[in-house]
Amino acid sequence: MTHTNAATEPAGRVLVVDDEKPLAQMVATYLARSGFLVTVAHTGVQALDEARAGEPDVVILDLGLPGVDGLEVCRQMRAFSECYVLILTARGSEQDKLVGLGAGADDYITKPFSVRELVARVQAVLRRPRTGTAVAQHETQRVFGDLVVDLAAHKARVDDAVLALTRTEFSLLVALSAQPTTVMSRRQLIDAVWDTSWVGDERIVDVHIGNLRRKLDETRPGEEFIDTVRGVGYRMGSA
Repeated sequence: MTHTNAATEPAGRVLVVDDEKPLAQMVATYLARSGFLVTVAHTGVQALDEARAGEPDVVILDLGLPGVDGLEVCRQMRAFSECYVLILTARGSEQDKLVGLGAGADDYITKPFSVRELVARVQAVLRRPRTGTAVAQHETQRVFGDLVVDLAAHKARVDDAVLALTRTEFSLLVALSAQPTTVMSRRQLIDAVWDTSWVGDERIVDVHIGNLRRKLDETRPGEEFIDTVRGVGYRMGSA
């Protein structure tokens, strides 16, 4: 089912996935009132079908789905979509959040939640520049040894191998590579990649950096493309 409140161009396409139908309907209604074109799914299989067909900008994804659970939906979705994924979950433990982010989600919101906060979070991710930081008009790529950050194509590759990065992972790489000798704190990376108004656990940066490092390491094991400066933050490495 699709919900919309505007005959004009929508603010963005959002897929809401939750097996609690009244909750999904309420979230969809609030998003539609804010100008979004909203589609609702109640199972993992339906969510994957809707994501393929509708190409949403943002997916609000509950983890506790029947059949194919939310984590597996997120993993499969990452194989064909660059949409932003916000996990909506009643699982409040730190480990559950880390597992969700590790599956490819960009952020999480824990139930019970404020629908207004959820709408604000969706609006915030859609305000994010596609590359996560300002890029000079003449700049098309950045090269760090065997790593090429292709700004024009929105891809990163090591040698000829294209890395399967999420939008958040690529945006972090762009932010770090913009000032390669500068150490950036978690807060600076959040401001550059998420939004200056973003509020939450800043350790979300560590999880995404960890995922990014793992993907880099799969192409060149042992090479440190990103350095950790303990107690300060991260910067591009010398690999």
